[in-house]
Order: sequence, then structure tokens, then C-alpha cells
Amino acid sequence: MTDSSASPAIPPVCQDDDTLLRQCTLRFLRSSGPGGQHRNKTESAVVLHHTPTGVEGQASERRSQADNRQMALKRLRVNLALQVRSPALAAAAPTPLWRSRCRNERIVINPDHHDFAPLLAEALGVIADRQGNTHSAAEQLGCSHSQLVKFLKLEPRGLKVVNEVRRTQGLRELE
Repeated sequence: MTDSSASPAIPPVCQDDDTLLRQCTLRFLRSSGPGGQHRNKTESAVVLHHTPTGVEGQASERRSQADNRQMALKRLRVNLALQVRSPALAAAAPTPLWRSRCRNERIVINPDHHDFAPLLAEALGVIADRQGNTHSAAEQLGCSHSQLVKFLKLEPRGLKVVNEVRRTQGLRELE
């Protein structure tokens, strides 16, 4: 995990699309696989590389470069949430965004929603700050422990990150 240094006030995962894209290099590639002649002759695959952190997001499953660019941006945000910790975000938790998505101790979010990656970053930051203690993290975030674990399972790599932290602390893995 790396600390965010791109913008101390706003972690990269929480930045608007234009700001985040200005910090990225963009590559277009020819994609392979099914999709016919169009897919094999055009550079429709997209790779976004976030220069300050080295984190990437890529997409190639669509024939449209614009569609792949949007999917690559979404994947970049999730990868930033998984790999970059912001102590300021963890200290500010629960943020207004988190509170707007947490109702009656339940986290209401679809993993395809734009808010998912920033919420994941916040949860992972708090859990890391609490040395893997998910009960304590859930208490700080204002949700139930079972809801926090259910939320983490929406992105299996997020649960893996938490289990790695828990393992280093001698805690049992979450299932």
C-alpha cells in the first residue's frame, strides 16, 4: 500500500473524473479475442496509468474506445481504493458520503455505482488504521460488523486486503 501524495486534501479515488484523468497517462491498444474485424483493427483497448501512484486500470471488452475508457476509469478507481491508503480519509471517517450511504447501520450501494470506490477506500483505510479490527472499524463507520463484511465481499479483492492485514495482526481471516 502506498500513501496518497497526489492531492493531500482529496485522495485520488475521491477526485472528480477530470482531475483524476489529468493525473493519468492514457494508452490505446489493439485488443485481441472475439469481436470481429472491428475489434482487431482499431485501438479500442484503454489503459489508464495514474502517474503519482503507479496504479492502473484497463478495459478492452467493448468495441467502443469511449466505453472502454469509462470502464478503465472505474477500474482505476477500484484499484486506487485497494492499493492507496489515505490517513486523512480514515481519520475523517465516517465522511458525509459514507453517512449518506449508511442507513440504520446498513450500507446501501451497488458496486457499479460511482460512489463505490471511494466508500471502499474509506472502509479499507479505517480497517487498516484499526489494525484489522473490523468490529472497531464498523463502530467508527456507524454500521454493523456483518454489513461491513458484506460490503467488503462486493469486491473480493477488498476482502483479501483486509485478510492480509488481519493475518499480520494474528487475527483470524474473515469469510
